[in-house]
Amino acid sequence: MKITLIPGDGIGPEITESARNIVDALDIGIEWEVVEAGEAVFNQTGTLIPDNVYESIEKNKVVLKGPIMTPIGKGFRSVNVALRKKYDLYANIRPVKSLGTIPSLTKDLDLILFRENTEDLYAGVEKQISDDEAHSIKIITRSASERIVREAFEYAKVNDRQSVTVVTKANIMKLTDGLFLEVARGVAEEYPSIEFKEILVDNMAMQLVINPKQFDVIVTENLYGDILSDLMAGLVGGLGLVPGANIGEDISIFEAVHGSAPDIAGKGLANPTAILLGVCQMLDHIEQKDASNRLRNALDTVLSDSNNFTKDLGGEMTTKGFTKAVIKAL
Repeated sequence: MKITLIPGDGIGPEITESARNIVDALDIGIEWEVVEAGEAVFNQTGTLIPDNVYESIEKNKVVLKGPIMTPIGKGFRSVNVALRKKYDLYANIRPVKSLGTIPSLTKDLDLILFRENTEDLYAGVEKQISDDEAHSIKIITRSASERIVREAFEYAKVNDRQSVTVVTKANIMKLTDGLFLEVARGVAEEYPSIEFKEILVDNMAMQLVINPKQFDVIVTENLYGDILSDLMAGLVGGLGLVPGANIGEDISIFEAVHGSAPDIAGKGLANPTAILLGVCQMLDHIEQKDASNRLRNALDTVLSDSNNFTKDLGGEMTTKGFTKAVIKAL
């Protein structure tokens, strides 16, 4: 199977090289089609995402993407947002799970967040009213709400999860968040064996800090999901340990949720764990579950030894050293 690989900017080439080497070590017949997008390409061509990137994505359907830096003040809001909108990648799925013996605020945590990926305030519908006033329009539709909530419940059903929690601010935004909550309640009725919970986003932030284990599968809108998933990452050791899957009807993109970290680029300090967990999501998606389980187990083994911790985890292991340790653990 051929998969599109976009190395990206900053530490992107280093962590995607790690991912590529480890997937090759799994020996499951994956071929890579490497295409370039990001700031360096923009500086050379004036195009952030060249046509050959789109052609590769549309041909292969499955993408592993490194972090891409969005030029500030040059007309692009976000490469991620652009790809999500172009390919209607409506489900952003972010698992947050404790690994090894990494120092963290919460032990043995296993949550998964489903974030609607195409609308809400991230639709970018803004209007300049005057020099002193600007409006941003929050867009919530029944169809987009239903498909992300159903995705969360289907995941819970297939993976024997106990509950699904919907997060809104429907007490204030009675029309937009009210619609999302109404849809969630309707979908929940179709899954009577799964406990359904609803909570306001401000309370959710507090509850995740006080007692995160009361939750299991979480589903929410775009902006709340972006904020809460970062909060959840902080519970298990940081963004360097959290992947993200962007799933559409036809095309799926897998990535680390952290940024391009240009301050450490090229120094061999980057922690590839997040993108490797993104690889696990990708392998699950293409029905290579044995391989994904092998890789998850290898990561857990490697991260159970503090000698393998990278700089962000308080250790001294290099990116290449970490990669070798994971391949050995496989």
